[in-house]
Amino acid sequence: MRILLVPFAAAALFATATYGSAAMASHTTTGTVKTYDASAMTIALDNGTVYHLPKNAKTPDVKTGDKVQISWQKSKGTDWAHSVKIVK
Repeated sequence: MRILLVPFAAAALFATATYGSAAMASHTTTGTVKTYDASAMTIALDNGTVYHLPKNAKTPDVKTGDKVQISWQKSKGTDWAHSVKIVK
C-alpha cells in the first residue's frame, strides 16, 4: 500500500505546482490608453480592459491617447500591471 501512495502523492504535488504556475502566468498587451486614474491606480485601454497598478508602483507618465505595452497577470479576478511602457 505504501508503494502506491508515493506515486500518487508525487502526481498530486506536480499537478498542484503546474496549475498554480499556470494561474500566475504573465501576459503582455499593447493598446491605446482610454483613461488613467492616478488616485485609483488604474489604466483603462480602448478595448475596455482595466489594469490595476500596485500601490507602491512608480506612477507612469501616460495620458489619454498614448500607445502602451502592459505586462500583467491576473490574480483573484483582477488584472495587475507589472510594467507600463509607452511605445511609439
